[in-house]
Amino acid sequence: QVQLVESGGGLVQPGGSLRLSCAASGTFAAIYDMGWYRQAPGKQRELVARITSSGRTNFADSVKGRFTISRDNAKNTVYLQANSVKPEDTAVYYCNAAISVFVGPAAAYWGQGTQVTVSS
Repeated sequence: QVQLVESGGGLVQPGGSLRLSCAASGTFAAIYDMGWYRQAPGKQRELVARITSSGRTNFADSVKGRFTISRDNAKNTVYLQANSVKPEDTAVYYCNAAISVFVGPAAAYWGQGTQVTVSS
């Protein structure tokens, strides 16, 4: 059974930094794109950043220049480094990964979510 386990959320002051981690566990053939989404109260879930297996990245306009995404393929882990955070970054952050359990098409998996609150 494939699981994505997130860590690193919490309370951070405006202008501060935090790093989220998400590790995939279980038995699978391959992990393709990995990424982070977020959902604020009363809003739809939105893409924050994604990274391909080869390292290409894309970001939401609202976080460009402040957030970076990286991955360690040997550890099946994706990271989100959030710098210069703003109150509007407050949300539940979800890890997402396209994973092929057996050789063949990949399916989307989600983590349980981790709360990030930006407040003084």
